[in-house]
Amino acid sequence: MTNFTPREIVAELDKYIIGQGKAKKAVAIALRNRWRRQQIPKELRDEVAPKNIIMIGPTGVGKTEIARRLARLAQAPFMKVEASKFTEAGYVGRDVESIIRELTDIGIGMVKKEESEKVKDKAREIAEERLLDILLPPGPITTTELSHEESQKTTRDKLRLLLKEGKLDERFVEIEVKEASPVVGVLSGAAMEDIESNLKDVFSNMFPQRTKKKMVKVPDAMDLLSKEEAGRLVDMEQVTKIAIDRVEQSGIVFLDEIDKIAGREKGTGPDVSREGVQRDLLPIVEGSAVNTKYGMVKTDHILFIAAGAFHVSKPSDLIPELQGRFPIRVELDSLTKEDFIRILMEPRNALIRQYVALLETEEIVLDFRDEAITEIAGIATVVNERTENIGARRLYTIMEKILEEISFEAPDIKGQTIPITGQYVKEKLADIIKNEDLSRYIL
Repeated sequence: MTNFTPREIVAELDKYIIGQGKAKKAVAIALRNRWRRQQIPKELRDEVAPKNIIMIGPTGVGKTEIARRLARLAQAPFMKVEASKFTEAGYVGRDVESIIRELTDIGIGMVKKEESEKVKDKAREIAEERLLDILLPPGPITTTELSHEESQKTTRDKLRLLLKEGKLDERFVEIEVKEASPVVGVLSGAAMEDIESNLKDVFSNMFPQRTKKKMVKVPDAMDLLSKEEAGRLVDMEQVTKIAIDRVEQSGIVFLDEIDKIAGREKGTGPDVSREGVQRDLLPIVEGSAVNTKYGMVKTDHILFIAAGAFHVSKPSDLIPELQGRFPIRVELDSLTKEDFIRILMEPRNALIRQYVALLETEEIVLDFRDEAITEIAGIATVVNERTENIGARRLYTIMEKILEEISFEAPDIKGQTIPITGQYVKEKLADIIKNEDLSRYIL
């Protein structure tokens, strides 16, 4: 568990997300409260429930990005799901408990990767010995000045040196690798995914793993053998124990499109189970034990961040019990022209930096002028007002349209510096901006 202060968390989020100070402050406090909870006496620790958050705001303003960056900062198991994908128990479709099963899978993967990293050097040493055995199989005993063992040792040491110096990189060797099990769709329907996964595990344990011989270059053989040895060295029982604890204590679930299940029942139509989904979500958010293939996972201290545009419905349309489990409400602001200018230039993953780096690979230098950036931001604002407001995602569409020709011609015009001016932007988008019907489909 990281011990960033709320101010440090907001500063980290500021590197990637422009604006939305209220939302950043709310998630920073939620994350800090997790660290505080770990410091208090154990008898009180279990009583402190996470303060779940609902983010309210249009699409493309940073809701998902805030949650994703927060999880990365906390080094916590994180998953994003759309609430509209789930159905009430008894209907065909995914049940809400699959959220926790998938989150546990993510936690297992995270911890396994960390544990593999710890044994990486040891695994490489064993893999090196195996590779030397393949390169120098035991030969027939011959009578020479040196004994057979000493001769083998001398040759092996020479081979080891050549291997480390990379002088054997072009040589092919034959190694045995585990054969991938054929994926057979035994059961249909998303609700059956977990049963099918468990069946595959049962069958893989019942029958021995088949292997096949494969010719690969020495460096590839080294990587394959290292991974295999790391898998043997990692204690999966310990991995499972650590992962379940991490999921229970620091897991984060981002429930997107919560507004899509917020409507009241009409009694007919395809949305008949929306309130049922809310009722199914309730025990997981309140705190319950979910059965996974790794054991029981308690959800009492998993942080849930819900998000939705709430254009048609409003948070008060959620069932009262679920509303009570999301005590923190944060409204995110719509993005302005000034926000778009900052989004294009300031974040570490700023769009202009991305495009400049992409075209540098073709030896082309893109020189974005300030007036061009202002023009792009202005057009994004206008198109968002005229048509559907999709926030910062509009910038991706506009940038692609502006740079379409350069991207296509790039391999043929290497070594050039291309200025992107305000006039250039206007020319590329002039016809689309004039024709509102066309911009509705293209931008």
